[in-house]
Amino acid sequence: MKKYLLFPMLLFLLLNTLSAQQRVSELPLKIGVMERGELNAITDVEGVNVGHTTLVKGDSVQTGVTAILPHGGNIFQQKVPAAVFVGNGFGKLAGSTQINELGNLETPVILTNTLNVPTAMDAVIKYTLNLPGNENVRSVNAVVGETNDGYLNDIRGQHVKKEDVISAIENAKSGKVTEGNVGAGTGTIAFGYKGGIGTSSRKLPESLGGYTLGVLVQSNFGGVLQIAGVPVGQKLGKYSFKDDLLNNVDGSCMIVVATDAPLNNRNLERLAKRAFLGLAKTGGIASNGSGDYVIAFSTAEGVRIPYKIETATLEQEVVTNDLMSPLFMAAIEATEEAILNSLFMAKTTTGFKNRNIKALPITDVLEHLKKAGVIEEH
Repeated sequence: MKKYLLFPMLLFLLLNTLSAQQRVSELPLKIGVMERGELNAITDVEGVNVGHTTLVKGDSVQTGVTAILPHGGNIFQQKVPAAVFVGNGFGKLAGSTQINELGNLETPVILTNTLNVPTAMDAVIKYTLNLPGNENVRSVNAVVGETNDGYLNDIRGQHVKKEDVISAIENAKSGKVTEGNVGAGTGTIAFGYKGGIGTSSRKLPESLGGYTLGVLVQSNFGGVLQIAGVPVGQKLGKYSFKDDLLNNVDGSCMIVVATDAPLNNRNLERLAKRAFLGLAKTGGIASNGSGDYVIAFSTAEGVRIPYKIETATLEQEVVTNDLMSPLFMAAIEATEEAILNSLFMAKTTTGFKNRNIKALPITDVLEHLKKAGVIEEH
């Protein structure tokens, strides 16, 4: 067989043997130019733990909880610098004003569905108050974000309970992160296909600081899906406002950015703004009824804020403005790929009132990417 015929045949075999779930990094497709982290997940940032509680009961309950912990210690006692950027504010991100006022995060970040935000807040408060060392704590800023999974989930039933939230926190771990129909992404929809939880990371070269940045998303929004710049949603004939069935583009997207770069609140807010550009690169439009938020935090020990301050000032070494641009690009690329992973790893789901949402047709997607010339040859 002639050598120039080998790649097309291998690609043909690949396209016809793919399972319904493949991470972007497992495909001959590169998003951006920066190096991925070892796991290509938010947990590549040392100390970050992720836990899920997935609730699937019959065809009516399709929901859950995802917990992101900046480190494995007592977060209230060792707060981390943080910031929130609001892309579109049609959402319920509890705790956001205190984060931006004081510049720190003192609890796990919880993601769930819209009507279970109060339940999750109550659970986070109880979890924090019960930690050893917090016996005299009288105020807790519980941070809970949400998207509305009411198309596939009986959201009015408020099926998430406090024990589900605490379970997600207590079972959070480092290592591989489960994606797709899991945790807070169990009942979500993106670009008319099944959405969910997705994650990705980037590792900066030593010459640019050597820092790691990771992103986790809960995708539940609309627009015209783009992959590596290719208008895939248009080519598949499924995009917002194409017809009556696709007119509802509202939903929301929660984006959580973690980095081990020592950043203060101001530069974390700048970083969060760039992460939002990653959503735009996937074709998201931040519609009128979409709550699109970015929470960014630094895990660097040198910039943590202790609950008990014994001196009048804190000495911290932080990354300067002039060295932020590589982190900006890392945030954009990791967010773009995390959103794509949430789609690529999702499964077709039948939920509330027998409504069915298909998974992204990966074989068809790769055919379009091949024609556009963005599939990598090996």
